[in-house]
Amino acid sequence: MPAAAPFKLLAGNPAGARAGELSLARGHVVRTPAFMPVGTQGAIRTLSPLHLEGTGSQIVLANTYHLSQRPGEEIVKKAGGLARFMAIPNPTLTDSGGFQVFSLENKEISEEGVRFRYEVDGQSTFLSPERSMQIQQDLGADIAMVFDECLPFGSDRAYAEASVERTTRWERRSRAAHVRDDQALFGIIQGGFWADLRRRSAAQIQDIGFDGLAIGGLSVGEGHTNMCEVLDWTLPHVRTDQVRYLMGVGRPLDLVEGVARGVDLFDCVIATRHARGAALYTNRGRIRLTDARFRRDMFPVDTSCGCYTCKNFSRAYLHHLFKVGEVLSATLGTLHNLHWFATFMNTMRQSILDGTFETFRAWVHEVYPEDTTPKPVAGVVPGAPKPSGARKGPRRR
Repeated sequence: MPAAAPFKLLAGNPAGARAGELSLARGHVVRTPAFMPVGTQGAIRTLSPLHLEGTGSQIVLANTYHLSQRPGEEIVKKAGGLARFMAIPNPTLTDSGGFQVFSLENKEISEEGVRFRYEVDGQSTFLSPERSMQIQQDLGADIAMVFDECLPFGSDRAYAEASVERTTRWERRSRAAHVRDDQALFGIIQGGFWADLRRRSAAQIQDIGFDGLAIGGLSVGEGHTNMCEVLDWTLPHVRTDQVRYLMGVGRPLDLVEGVARGVDLFDCVIATRHARGAALYTNRGRIRLTDARFRRDMFPVDTSCGCYTCKNFSRAYLHHLFKVGEVLSATLGTLHNLHWFATFMNTMRQSILDGTFETFRAWVHEVYPEDTTPKPVAGVVPGAPKPSGARKGPRRR
């Protein structure tokens, strides 16, 4: 049976920075490396689908956990699938829901799955590999993700070891329950922050056989340095003839270092979340448009950007919109940030094709430095103490 998501390498080192093409069963081709904007609830917050195509975004992520609760997968299926329901031409990917479920404090984990209460209305809900596959097949995304356990940063070794084995069993069940031949299914490698567990998980998950492979359990507050270390432990043991997806990661420094190690796909909420908070990306770094210095600034957000926002509006106008709380500020900011991230990834891809990636990488380090200090997030394993300073509630990618 042919692969549901064949990957073609066009340039670069198969195990390092590489440019390729991911072909999907319904005819879409995604040029990699690529960044996926997040439409958790079946919409990119504040952005009309009318403007999505103009951002250059190639594929959109939505979330199984949230869509199964509201509006329910049966309604999305009745509408003809997720992309048609959203009225977008883009292919889509659905996360299994595991990342959100395991960030909840009150949950019961068993071999069968996870029981928890939906945070909106308190309704008791059960999610298992089979249930996640049922929902995702009804949602009809081009790519579905297996159901796994996302370990929080700070988990102890004994729990992590048991979790790796349980995740493997859950992913085998996911594979068995997935029957849509027009929908690719990606496996997820876990293993926490232990090199041998990452190697073990990589071997076990690849042995099951998936259409693509994801590295999970990162973007959980570990910080940039720890993230890179885990990738260095993991990726040498991951096959290079399939697409590789780093889940929940999207800062420029993280993107370029992920690509340097052979990652092809990324997703994160920061492009849209930062935009709603007036933090916009430019080729000279990130700026916050609520700063007083932009009150009379008649230049566009980024003078080198060709997005709708930069072609038509000044920093002064956006500063005004953000200051008065006008919703248009979030729309124009989101449109710009998504265009910027798509352009950033295209430029990085071209540098790989041109053989100038290391120059691009050095530029990113200079212009987009980040605080690399670990910042633990909520989602502590049963019986473990909650990390000091942890953020509360389910995180949306």
